[in-house]
Amino acid sequence: MAARNEYDKKDFNPNEVQSLDGSPGHEAHDVYTAPLHRKLKSRHLQMIAIGGIIGPGLLVGSGNALHLAGPAGILISFILVGIIVFFVMQSLGELATLIPVTGSFIEYAERFVDDSLSFALGWAYWYLWVTVLANEYNAVSLVIMYWTDTVPQWAWILIFWFLFLGLSMLGVLAYGEVEFWLSLVKVISIVVFFILAVIISAGGIGPQKIGFKYWKNPGAFADSINGVAKTFVIAGTLYAGTEMVGITAGESANPRKAVPRAIRQVFWRILIFYVGMMFFIGILIAYDDPNLLAAGSRTARSPLTIALSNAGIAPAAHLINGLIVISVISAGNSSLYVASRTILFMSRNRKAPRILGRTDKRGVPWVALLFSNIFGCIAFISQASGGGTVYNALITLSGVATFIVWGVIEFVHIRFRNALKAQGQAVEDLPFRAKWYPYGTYASLAANVFLIFFQGYTAFLRPFDSTAFVTNYILLPVFVILWVGYKFWRKTKWVKVEEMDIWSGRREIAPEDEEAAAKKRTLFHKIRNVVVG
Repeated sequence: MAARNEYDKKDFNPNEVQSLDGSPGHEAHDVYTAPLHRKLKSRHLQMIAIGGIIGPGLLVGSGNALHLAGPAGILISFILVGIIVFFVMQSLGELATLIPVTGSFIEYAERFVDDSLSFALGWAYWYLWVTVLANEYNAVSLVIMYWTDTVPQWAWILIFWFLFLGLSMLGVLAYGEVEFWLSLVKVISIVVFFILAVIISAGGIGPQKIGFKYWKNPGAFADSINGVAKTFVIAGTLYAGTEMVGITAGESANPRKAVPRAIRQVFWRILIFYVGMMFFIGILIAYDDPNLLAAGSRTARSPLTIALSNAGIAPAAHLINGLIVISVISAGNSSLYVASRTILFMSRNRKAPRILGRTDKRGVPWVALLFSNIFGCIAFISQASGGGTVYNALITLSGVATFIVWGVIEFVHIRFRNALKAQGQAVEDLPFRAKWYPYGTYASLAANVFLIFFQGYTAFLRPFDSTAFVTNYILLPVFVILWVGYKFWRKTKWVKVEEMDIWSGRREIAPEDEEAAAKKRTLFHKIRNVVVG
């Protein structure tokens, strides 16, 4: 094995392997090979991960989840999917800390499994974020129309289309700063809502004491197990974005420090905010409230806004609506960021048109940004049919893609561990190790595979719903076609564990300042890290 390791290290070329990640050594700017800039700090990484998923999907889409499953149903689905997210993040944290590349798990799939799987995964992940971006456009335009319908919905979509594109063109450091502060505003606003929710429920504000009366009438479940099944895919979509830590690791200044911290803390923030949000809207609003977003509805109002309006806090309701608009700017930023970096990697690895791999002198992948944003224009479809119907369909499609991506991450992690063993490498030498491996990883993989098929089973209930069937399962054959088609076209081969490249893309360990590290271990700094990173 010593000979094998020497061979790996001798062939290792940091300038070649890390070309996407901002490695030094490029004397001239080549628009097709120039690296991205490594300027994201730990606090940026953490807020990007949480800010990208606290958007209209959570603040508006949660109302639809409540409508479908009821207060107990959404708690069950979001807690179960949250457990899956925990193990996915553990697996990704182990890989991204050791090998922080912009391609992240798409590159890992290429190196540890098969190049054809990487091709299918990359396009599925890009599609996921383009779909999420379209959801952002559709949701924010509907929310703004809570105030006025003087400006047509398509005009609001167009306004935010240019706004998102302009912010994304500023560069990675500007993007990180904007995302940090916008995400902080969102976090603070949700905490304020939680406090108000407790006061409203106890009868301190509003016409009556609510307590858990909506759990009794109309009930804790909207449609028993069927409602829970329908919200699994919504939960998957709203949790989608936790894995973007892997993508941003490639542009992190110190991934060995930033990634583990982001992995450990972001999960707990998400679990608290998401499960907390589901709990509070479940006690403040009945699942059959006519104002909730339902299929065919043209008035998509946030459950936060509904809850505060019902309590007679009209000014606060307008403030929440404004914060939702702010949140969509942040979430749209993250959606475009991930989609553009994904297609950039695909382009530079001959899996997408070469033109998409261009960057400017600031390291901004402007062609990939424009290309991804153009496809986000599918949000305009909402003008031809009910906003609620289109919104639900888009969420379902992107939710299935999320489970596919998470399942592949777990499978890639298993293959990586097998390669470590085959090549005689010690697990103890890893800078970050996934908790409860292999049990958690295998269980999460099985759960993702199960949810890919289970989430759409209601389409088979009598009468058979052909539209729901296509929406729930169309991505599966498309993914397989991309995988198998690319395999035959490129004649790719399954990578043997003995031949896996587990060395390329690693970075040197930055020297640790012991005095600074000691300060960060104090109680004050621990609290600060949990709140703002």
